Amino acid sequence: MDKKSIAGIAVVSVLFVIFMVINGRQQREYQEKLRAYQEYVASQTPAEEPADEVAAAPAEDGAPAIDSLVNEASRRRIAALGETLAASAEREPETLTVANDVMTVDFSTVGGQITCVELKDYTRYAPKGERNERVRMFVPETARFDMSFYIKNGLNNVRVNTSEYVFVPEVATAGDATTVTMTLPVAPGAALRYDYTLYNTGDPARDYLVDFRVTPVDMAPYMASQTSLGIEWSNTSYQNEKGFQNENMYTTLAFRYPGDSSIEELGQSDESKSKSVSTSVNWVGFKQQFFTSALIARDNLSYADMAFTTAQPGSGIMKNYSLKTAVPYTPQTESYDMAFYFGPNKFAILKNIKDAEGESVAMERLVPLGWGIFGWVNRWFVIPVFDLLRNHIASFGIIILILAVLIKLIIFPLTYKSYVSTAKMRVIKPEVDALAAKFPRQEDTMKRQQATMELYKKAGINPMGGCIPMLIQMPIIIAMFRFFPASIELREQSFLWADDLSSYDSIVDLPFSIPFYGDHVSLFALLMAVALFAFSYVNYQQTASSQPQMAGMKFMMVYMMPAMMLLWFNSYSSGLCFYYFLANIITIVQTMVIRRMIDDDKIHAIMQANAAKSKNSKKSKFQLRYEELMRQQEAQQRRKK
Repeated sequence: MDKKSIAGIAVVSVLFVIFMVINGRQQREYQEKLRAYQEYVASQTPAEEPADEVAAAPAEDGAPAIDSLVNEASRRRIAALGETLAASAEREPETLTVANDVMTVDFSTVGGQITCVELKDYTRYAPKGERNERVRMFVPETARFDMSFYIKNGLNNVRVNTSEYVFVPEVATAGDATTVTMTLPVAPGAALRYDYTLYNTGDPARDYLVDFRVTPVDMAPYMASQTSLGIEWSNTSYQNEKGFQNENMYTTLAFRYPGDSSIEELGQSDESKSKSVSTSVNWVGFKQQFFTSALIARDNLSYADMAFTTAQPGSGIMKNYSLKTAVPYTPQTESYDMAFYFGPNKFAILKNIKDAEGESVAMERLVPLGWGIFGWVNRWFVIPVFDLLRNHIASFGIIILILAVLIKLIIFPLTYKSYVSTAKMRVIKPEVDALAAKFPRQEDTMKRQQATMELYKKAGINPMGGCIPMLIQMPIIIAMFRFFPASIELREQSFLWADDLSSYDSIVDLPFSIPFYGDHVSLFALLMAVALFAFSYVNYQQTASSQPQMAGMKFMMVYMMPAMMLLWFNSYSSGLCFYYFLANIITIVQTMVIRRMIDDDKIHAIMQANAAKSKNSKKSKFQLRYEELMRQQEAQQRRKK
């Protein structure tokens, strides 16, 4: 380091020390004056002299004048912010309310922000379990939307946080659109303007959106050198559903990268989670189980620092959300087009939310329908059929019944094929036992397996014939598991004793909580477990006789699985439990019908005919390769011995 650098550092250090000393002295003088004034006011009583007379009287010796303190604070504010912006900090706040057919939105001039959104078509569970309150998207006292930027003030730059200032409001209605304009004067002839537009078109995908345009009006001459405007958005969501844990499973923070057909989520957490994304994001959503508050940026946000913390059960709230981000800024920037979505996680609505070019922004992915084939089953089969039935049938319990019957009819050929395969295995079991007796030694395992496979081939049996149909049914089973807890259509829909098919149906509230079970008894979950036990018992009786290896699975299949499902599903959607109950009952009936349709003697005769036909048939390439592999393994075992 040369002498000039050392001298420069020394000069800057001296100037900094002088500034700190002078600033500290001014702060001490101001605090002393303020403390003296407070002591003076405290020493006076209303009987001796009214407060307004004290304020009007000239200052006595040692008593600071109120006007001088007020003027001093005002001068400091004006010196730091300028007269125009300083006046915005002292303006009286106001609240405005605008509504359409689906929601009511409250605006505050403090920060020019949305402070409350109430949905007209949905109610929430109050702390006492009653549904007498409309859904609010967040706790009004926690709502905060702040934009930050720097303005020039002589040699210094002053940071402006819009949440600290009072905007000037204006409301205008044109056709089916109502625009709330919030203006923050920053300097003479310069202002920051927010335009919120609420529509009432009858189209939910349009009406649940609040268009949000930010316009820097002639602010370029006053803006300090900067490349972005900061945005901070945060709020706290209520607990809207009956069960805290079940709602918390689906409550998280979601976002989308520009151009992606999928979304990202922070995942479930009982405490807190955070994520920083350094690249652009298209939108960020504070997602609850059935509702979402989202900020959509038409031209994307520059980055996103996102976080949430989970509240304690019984507090009446779910999560505290926060987002820190920014939008690019240049002196030529005219405006920023964004939008807020405040509404339900309803697939039919979210899939119709588009960007400025009419392209989907993938908000329908907020509805957790499952990935891969499970999501396809829900999107292209379950939801269309469900919507079709909903348009003609009022009772959702009847809709679930029809859906269960329809699905079982569609997969009946697979069920029939699985049963026939099991029946064939049962008929041929004596011959399989004879092979086991013929090759009893451990070293004859290869020969026994080879002989068994040859027997299966002659009889026309596919060893996997009973498993493959069940595997093909799994996407539908899992798709239904994903569909019912995510379907807002079931919310607030009653059936029999269940008052809400999207939540559990408690018939007994326990005075204590059982680990892994909960503090209530769900009747649909109990019926589902009983039906699963009956189905497992019938299925075991059929398979154990044909497959000896299944005998050891009796406890797991017949007893353990229903018990585990009861523990797991006790707090789940009663609509899902009702569907699985129906599915098991229908499967039991199908099994009994198929059993009456199938004659073991006829199956045995058909198998013998197949065996006779295959005697002179050539072996397939697969069978030849399999036999060669078996011979090699047998030879290898002999060499080892």
